[in-house]
Amino acid sequence: MSENPATEGRPSAAQAGRASLPRNAANWAAKVDRLAVVDGGGGLNVAGRRLTGPVQGFGKMWRKTYWIELSPEVSPRAVIATWKGHFGEFWPQASHFKGPLTSLSPGDVALLDVSVGGGVRLSTGVFVLYADEESFTLMTPQGHMFAGWITFSAERSSTVTIVQAQVLMRANDPLYELAMAFGGHRKEDQFWIQTMTALAQRLGVVPAVVQTQTVCVDRRRQWGNARQVWHNSMVRTMMHSVTSALASRRQPAPGPR
Repeated sequence: MSENPATEGRPSAAQAGRASLPRNAANWAAKVDRLAVVDGGGGLNVAGRRLTGPVQGFGKMWRKTYWIELSPEVSPRAVIATWKGHFGEFWPQASHFKGPLTSLSPGDVALLDVSVGGGVRLSTGVFVLYADEESFTLMTPQGHMFAGWITFSAERSSTVTIVQAQVLMRANDPLYELAMAFGGHRKEDQFWIQTMTALAQRLGVVPAVVQTQTVCVDRRRQWGNARQVWHNSMVRTMMHSVTSALASRRQPAPGPR
């Protein structure tokens, strides 16, 4: 017969602590104040940055959803295992993802090198906020193109398995808000459509039809967050590239041996 705390006495502090935790507590990352990059990969515009969700962003809030439908014989767990284990392989060739070699786990920090067009690149990163066997969520740092969450999930209905990427975002500062208005949203859509298409091909779905939905959740701009332009990773990446190039030119040429 199982014990009844009402008759057997009060639970211990350890038991009370365990009881107060949600069942999926292990799937959430521990709270962090600032991001740390521990693999020696540099971490330009990532190390020391705070995390930013949609509340901390500047621009209009958007919810963007991209999804594909697979045979119900494809299990959601198999989809997410493939996605987490090979995440960067599904990105467009001009962009690079440097994350853990095996899978994405809560608390992981991954570095990104993203092409934003016109030969301009952006060095940034993401934080794995949540991960379980059927979904995982990434969160962005200060200076990223947008402040937000990106949730990847798979679920089975009676007729299909639905694989989805959903972005809840605000542009992080006024410069990014302008960039989003002048082609940034289109490039964001193309990025995730190409990613979802590559994932579908890996899962044996050819041709893949990626469906999309974009909803403006809040049309207000949060001018109190405009000062976040100081952390703009695109500007800082360009400055870093210029200063690195100048420094390399100043180095003396090797003399004769």
